[in-house]
Amino acid sequence: MQLVDTFPTNEINGLLYRVGRVMPFGATLIEDGAVNFSIFSKEATACTLVLFNIGEEEPFAEIPFPEEFRIGNVYTMMVFGITIETTEYAYRFDGVYDPGAGLLFDRRHILLDPYAKSVSGRSAVDQELAAEMPFLYRGHIIREDYDWEGDKPLEIPMEDLVIYEMHVRGFTQDPSSGIKYRGTFAGIVEKIPYLQSLGINCIELMPVFAFDEREHAREMDGRTLFNYWGYSTVCFFAPKAGYAASGPFGMEVDELKNLVKKLHQNGIAVILDVVFNHTAEGDENGTVISYKGIDNRTYYLLSPDGTYVNFSGCGNTMNCNNAVVRNHILDCLRYWVSSYHIDGFRFDLASILTRDKKGRPMMSPPLIETLANDAVLGSTMLIAEAWDAGGLYQVGNFPSWNRWSEWNGKYRDCVRRFIKGDESCAPELYNRIAGSGDIYARRGPAASVNFITCHDGFTMYDLVSYNEKHNEANGEGNRDGSDCNDSWNCGAEGETDDPGIRDLRMRQILNFHTLLLTSRGVPMLLAGDEFGNTQCGNNNAYCQDNEISWLNWNRLNEYQNLYEYVKTLLALRAAHPVLRAPRFDDSVNGTGFPELSFHSLTPWEIDPQAPALYFAVLYAEDHVKYKTEKDAFLYILVNAHWEEHTFDLPGIPNGLKWHLVCSSKGISFPAGEEPPLIVSSRFTLGPRESAVLISR
Repeated sequence: MQLVDTFPTNEINGLLYRVGRVMPFGATLIEDGAVNFSIFSKEATACTLVLFNIGEEEPFAEIPFPEEFRIGNVYTMMVFGITIETTEYAYRFDGVYDPGAGLLFDRRHILLDPYAKSVSGRSAVDQELAAEMPFLYRGHIIREDYDWEGDKPLEIPMEDLVIYEMHVRGFTQDPSSGIKYRGTFAGIVEKIPYLQSLGINCIELMPVFAFDEREHAREMDGRTLFNYWGYSTVCFFAPKAGYAASGPFGMEVDELKNLVKKLHQNGIAVILDVVFNHTAEGDENGTVISYKGIDNRTYYLLSPDGTYVNFSGCGNTMNCNNAVVRNHILDCLRYWVSSYHIDGFRFDLASILTRDKKGRPMMSPPLIETLANDAVLGSTMLIAEAWDAGGLYQVGNFPSWNRWSEWNGKYRDCVRRFIKGDESCAPELYNRIAGSGDIYARRGPAASVNFITCHDGFTMYDLVSYNEKHNEANGEGNRDGSDCNDSWNCGAEGETDDPGIRDLRMRQILNFHTLLLTSRGVPMLLAGDEFGNTQCGNNNAYCQDNEISWLNWNRLNEYQNLYEYVKTLLALRAAHPVLRAPRFDDSVNGTGFPELSFHSLTPWEIDPQAPALYFAVLYAEDHVKYKTEKDAFLYILVNAHWEEHTFDLPGIPNGLKWHLVCSSKGISFPAGEEPPLIVSSRFTLGPRESAVLISR
């Protein structure tokens, strides 16, 4: 039987077209060889599809959408005969141009499809090439035919994660990485054995959505400063083409999918750092790329005079709780989960996502609730950076629906202050180590993503090496970057040959790792902190696509003891679920001890409200509750004082003795090889020192 096409078919430039399907939005390859185009605009008066051959300045066809192809506020068209491998597409929109009223329609603009799955961009993130190649805001039509070989998101319980934050390019771009495909998705694949050996089970990728690295590029002392971090999205659905070793024109899609699949095959989940709070279009002086020219008043928060509200600090703010924008963000996240098998998302400046159309925080933001309860995202990790540039700080109070976790900035600040010697922090620190039950009582410890360093700020090495930021290389007169770092240089600013200062710095770094990896909650490490990576005191390397921000893998050999120490603590955390408890419960368990308790120099004697510079934590692991082979006890001792202190050790059941797992003197032992203490009843910590003991 022959199927009859009952729709009228039109022709232009040899291409046949007819009314298309409203959903899905974007450009979708149909089985019979047609491409369906669908795009929203509420206030435009007309829309034109613009088709280009790859790389050519002039289009080979422009197809206006007939009025009957507009269904509600959606323009939809099905086009036959397109060679998708060599075709790029974009749109023009007609309508009123009145900036004071927030209307920016201008058919001279070639506009990028907000749902484009691949963007022309540039074929490589290369300084010389980038200067010569324009960034083309055009979409590619892709084939959804990647062979996942049975892969799916890993669904690792949140409390079991150890997150490792990295920049795709910076992780391997330095020649010291010793790999073939430096600075790419494929380069991370080459480093999977390293990630496995270290002991992490989740990577968090800084922005991989398409962005223009030459946005606001400028020269400084003979070098070009770039949009290196990528927190300035051009298109939410398309991966950064320049991060692909295999080339552009959709190849980046398969290369990123291959990275995810390979990581999953090795038990490593993938979280994407996503930026929905603003876009690369900037303020009223910024570029018109997509949303501004398609439906400015829908997508952005605007002042009455048509200027942009700026809660992001980047020029504009997306109108996230508008129904259209909310659905756009939901479609995006569903796409990344279903098409890329992404395990979770970290939302940059997530407090913006709680604001209404007038910028006011909402108790129950529709977007946050929608994401929390969406069926497709039902097992997806949702992590909020619970603050924004407009002064809204929601750590501990971010609307969660028992689904959202948060970057716990209170953990970072408290641990930093305590380790450098602020005794007043001790009462708060006990809460932070125990999973921040004072702010996450209803959600559980896994709501707290604990971190001491991240991309935004000092590396851990720099945290103990600099009192002040040194961002002169950014070309902003050292005004950029935070001035509140709670750092301490241990006696000299920057690099030094003084052995006493160097030893103290290393003890402080190890003290930080001791606390981070034995605290309840979800630990997050900054890539390179495990081998002393430095940014030379720059705490805002957003524009430094060079050795300032690239990991120097030669330091792995120089700081091997640090690496082994972190590796030992990660193995300890993986082996002892009591450190990863999903709920707050410190009652006496089957061991006869409270599951978690705090102590001073004498066991069981501590004033939890008193200032202190030393304390100990006892974890009692019940083998029945945690389904382990036998009961276990862990004792973490911390001395932030500049004098030594001797701790009496708590008694443990007969037949068990205390053994040393690691000490911030630079000592660590593999599981099963921990030596017993010579004196089993007490342990002395030197100045600014920590240690971990285990029962055997």
